[in-house]
Amino acid sequence: MLTNIVTGGAGFIGSHLCEALLNRGEEVLCIDNFFTGRKKNVQHLLDNPRFEVIRHDVINPLELEADRIYNLACPASPVHYQFDPVRTVKTNVMGALNMLGLAMRTKARILQASTSEVYGDPEVHPQVETYWGNVNCVGPRSCYDEGKRVAETLFFDYNKQNGVDIRIIRIFNTYGPNMLLNDGRVVSNFAVQALRGEPITIYGEGNQTRSFCYVSDLVRGIIAMMDCEDFNGPVNLGNPGEFTIRELAEKVIAQTGSKSEIVKRPLPENDPTRRQPDITVAKAKLGWEPTISLDEGLKPTIEYFAKLVKEGV
Repeated sequence: MLTNIVTGGAGFIGSHLCEALLNRGEEVLCIDNFFTGRKKNVQHLLDNPRFEVIRHDVINPLELEADRIYNLACPASPVHYQFDPVRTVKTNVMGALNMLGLAMRTKARILQASTSEVYGDPEVHPQVETYWGNVNCVGPRSCYDEGKRVAETLFFDYNKQNGVDIRIIRIFNTYGPNMLLNDGRVVSNFAVQALRGEPITIYGEGNQTRSFCYVSDLVRGIIAMMDCEDFNGPVNLGNPGEFTIRELAEKVIAQTGSKSEIVKRPLPENDPTRRQPDITVAKAKLGWEPTISLDEGLKPTIEYFAKLVKEGV
C-alpha cells in the first residue's frame, strides 16, 4: 500500500486529490497550515483509517515517511497570495526545498504543482511546455509566478544533482466544489456575485481568455503524472477549451437565472490577456485529456456555491 503526503491537502484541489488517493486504497497524510485550506473540505474523510491530517507549514522542515509526495501547498489566487507576498515566496521556495529534502531522504517520488502562471502574459498561444514565458519579476503577481518558477528550477536541480525522482505539472485554471467563497478567482467570483444578485465585475471589455478545467479532470491528470514512469515533465494540465471572461459571465448568469448586470473595471496590472494550454504532451505521455465541458462543470460548482451563500458562510 502506497503512503502519500499531500501538502495543501485541505485546500481546493488538495482535498479532491486526497479523496481520489483514498479511493485507490492508498494511505494519505494531509499536510496543511489552514491559511486557505479548510477542515470542512476533508471532514468527510476523517473516519477513514488510512487518512490523517497534520497541521504544519511547509516553510518548516517535516520528518515523515512516505512513498509519494504531492507538493500542492501555496495560496493560488491573487487575493490570497498577494496578502503576504513574502510568505508566498517562502512557501514556494522553502516549501519546495523542504519537500525535496524529505523526498531525497525517504527516496520518495515527488510531484510539484506548478502553474500556467510560469508563462506570464504569453506571447506564444496556445502555451507549450517548451515556452519560457513572459513574466514580470517585480510586479504584483511576481511572488507567485516567480516563486513557482524557482520551485521548478529546484526540482530539476535536485533531480540532476541528487537523483530525486521528480514530476512537474503546470495547472491551468481549475474550478469546482471546495473553492473558498472569497477565493478571488473568476469562476468563484462570478458564481457568488450572480447568486447574490450583485453586479458581475469584469476587467476591461472582458475579452481576456481563459481555459477552465473541472477539478475531477485535473485530479485524474495529477495521478496519471505521478504514476507515469520515466517522464519528469513539465506537463500542462488544463482544458484547452478557450473562453472569454465575458462568455464565462454570461454562462454563469444563464445557469443561475440571475438578474445581475455585467459592469466593467480597469484591467489589473500584468493580467494575462490569453491563456490556453497545449496538451499534446499530456495526451502522448499520460493518455490524459479532460472530458467535462465548462457547461457541465459549472452546474455542480454553482450548486456548491449556492449552498454556501444560503448558509451565509
